[in-house]
Amino acid sequence: MDPTEPAMGTVHELLEARGKQGAIAAGIDRDLVEAAAAYMGDEDGALNFVYSGWAQCALPHRRLPDDQPWEIAAERVRLVVEPGRRPRAGDGPLEFLGVPFGSHARLILLYLQTEALRTGSREVELGRSLRDWLGRIGVSVGGRTGTLVKDQAERISRCRLTFHLQGGKSAGLINQSIVDRALFIEDERSGQGRLSLETAKLSEGFFEQLRRHPVPLEEAAIRALSNNPAALDTYLWLAYRLHALPGPKLVPWRALKGQFGGGYKELYHFKNKWAGALQMALAVYPAAKVDVVDDGVLLKPSRPPVLPKVPAVR
Repeated sequence: MDPTEPAMGTVHELLEARGKQGAIAAGIDRDLVEAAAAYMGDEDGALNFVYSGWAQCALPHRRLPDDQPWEIAAERVRLVVEPGRRPRAGDGPLEFLGVPFGSHARLILLYLQTEALRTGSREVELGRSLRDWLGRIGVSVGGRTGTLVKDQAERISRCRLTFHLQGGKSAGLINQSIVDRALFIEDERSGQGRLSLETAKLSEGFFEQLRRHPVPLEEAAIRALSNNPAALDTYLWLAYRLHALPGPKLVPWRALKGQFGGGYKELYHFKNKWAGALQMALAVYPAAKVDVVDDGVLLKPSRPPVLPKVPAVR
């Protein structure tokens, strides 16, 4: 790790010993301090869940042209997302809506998966329940933000995705929608005849994969990173990878760019930016053991962010 960068253990230790201002005065970046403090101050203990495929491949951070698909690959999984279409006003041809992107899309997907596992049902209410959950993690759903959330929810409901499992004899989820059915109602407040998504039903194939391969996450960590899609992706990846490692594993920079740097042309641009996302993810995952080295990132076996439940002894 760069000796100029603080070890995450130091951030958490400084917060406990000196508080936020003391940690900032000691030279720790303010954003890292705020994220770590928000995480450490959480007393709710709520959990979120995500399909393991999303912990290995993620959506774009920024908007793509509406007709452009998204493709990204990790060591074991390749994700392809095809943009959906929706009717135009009047009798015109269908228009491309674009693939989901950014923080709001990631948060909506987390909510869908968490609620489906919590209730044991593929049918998930959006509407007020989604607004309440977003509010709980600090995302305002009024005004422009509310419009952006609705746009991402509709993009998710209309797109099609494929998780191709790399290697072995496993088959991918071929041409699998995230949702089988979405209920749209006319949104009179938009003034443009747009539709508002109220309920969604996860597709059977996606729900089955989620039930078989869930990754538990701390909602406190999601809350602290809710406006940082790169850090969210990195946190999910660490939560999935670290606890299952049999020993230290070096992940080269080029492999990291292939997984996380789809929006960067040059490797050095990606390295400079992603190092910050990694530090933010570590700020909300104190048990993670990760070293940044010249050749990439060295992952070491670590306790998962959510410990498995141990049956009570009677």
